[in-house]
Amino acid sequence: MTAAPLVPLSSGYHIPQLGLGTWPLDNEQAADVVGTALELGYRLIDTAENYGNEEGVGEGLRRSGVPRNEIFVTTKFNRAWHSVAGVHEAWEKSVRRLGVGYLDLFLIHWPNPDQGTYIEAWEGLLELRDEGKIRSAGVSNFTPEHLGAIIEATGVGPDVNQIQLSPYWVQDQTRAFHGAHAIVTESWSPIGKGRDLLAEPAVVAAAEAHGVTPAQAVLRWHTQQGLVAIPKSASRERLVQNLDVFGFSLTADEIAALNALDGTGPKAADPDTFGH
Repeated sequence: MTAAPLVPLSSGYHIPQLGLGTWPLDNEQAADVVGTALELGYRLIDTAENYGNEEGVGEGLRRSGVPRNEIFVTTKFNRAWHSVAGVHEAWEKSVRRLGVGYLDLFLIHWPNPDQGTYIEAWEGLLELRDEGKIRSAGVSNFTPEHLGAIIEATGVGPDVNQIQLSPYWVQDQTRAFHGAHAIVTESWSPIGKGRDLLAEPAVVAAAEAHGVTPAQAVLRWHTQQGLVAIPKSASRERLVQNLDVFGFSLTADEIAALNALDGTGPKAADPDTFGH
């Protein structure tokens, strides 16, 4: 199977455009699924402290036999570590659980503005990057307001902002901010939650027109627009399908029809009030 294309980051490294999300797999499931995904050609693996499966992800990395330098490993840390020193401790704990020597991308999982220390967390990430402990530094679930605050404070923007994004949550404003500041947009929950999105007539029509599954049509909507997507699946068959989305292109009308679903699905998580 053809590997996913690589997307350049401001750090000088490259992130695969499609990878494996691992929430809500437990350690045993994560070890199996990560090992299978790497065997099938995946090279981007996404986890988080809050998922409780970093040990399993690490086992899957080792089990695969794929050299570490060929795998892009992302994890995220919780609000308890939102200080300069705290981020260093979070890194120590994550690399120990994963069994790796460095992280390709380390993310602030949520801004938690009620706590008000995400700028300090960002400063800690920049220190880790300067020390070579992480290759790229990023955030997750940050709005343009949160992004502006860290850029104003440090003069440095994140390599990646991982946000809830799908045809149900198109996120035009945040993506425009990303484009203006060389931030790569990474989509979590890229095919929605549950099966509702995949049953939408616009999605089904696009899939039928190209002889692919609804999930493949939605993932192509992401990749064709330059987004990085990290769908989760525990099924070998769907893992194969999810990675096989680079051999066709949606038409402009099909992309517009999917964009028109914006705001019609479940309410997105609010980064100003939700977080851990």
